[in-house]
Amino acid sequence: MKLNLIGVVGLIGLLSLSVGARAQGLVGGAEEGAHRGNRAAGPVGAVVGGAIGAGVGTVNGALGLGYHHHRCYWRHGYRHCRY
Repeated sequence: MKLNLIGVVGLIGLLSLSVGARAQGLVGGAEEGAHRGNRAAGPVGAVVGGAIGAGVGTVNGALGLGYHHHRCYWRHGYRHCRY
């Protein structure tokens, strides 16, 4: 009985993590898409980019793929990266 309860609680926990990741991707994707669309085509591009970014962000969030932004630069002969 206890083993079944632990299995059900674990399954609910895993499903809730998936929903959280999907929501994170939705907001981040919409924000990134709206920003890039606004820079490329103005207000109309922001609306279209936000919608497309939300869709792509949701799929990436469901699959567990994130947007990894990092900046690299050379200084004193060495390559430095900020993640």
